[in-house]
Amino acid sequence: MSNPQVETVTTGADKAKLAAAVLLLLGALVAFYALAKQGPIAQWGALLVLLVAAAAAFFTSESGKSLIAYGQDSAREVRKVVWPTRKEATQMTGYVFAFVLVMALFLWLTDKTLEWVLYDLILGWKR
Repeated sequence: MSNPQVETVTTGADKAKLAAAVLLLLGALVAFYALAKQGPIAQWGALLVLLVAAAAAFFTSESGKSLIAYGQDSAREVRKVVWPTRKEATQMTGYVFAFVLVMALFLWLTDKTLEWVLYDLILGWKR
């Protein structure tokens, strides 16, 4: 299989938007702790305003736009999924529980058999 090359074209404006988003995010954290003496309304207000500004700066960049496109594509694919009915889901859950029970019994029997062979027959240790 061929491995396609991914080309990332970033402009100066795009880099500036990402840098602004990071600076606004850091500013939100600094403002939250710096405004501790002003009260919780000032703290949370500054935090939320700066976080919204950081998100806006990020989502206007190419990275943000591609993230939005990825989310839209994912939602479109989820709508295409044929989900099982309640009866099918219950049956499959029952099959899984039955398989787990059978495997647990098999592993327990294997463990006890190996314990009996090694400790009682080969080594002769009696408990």
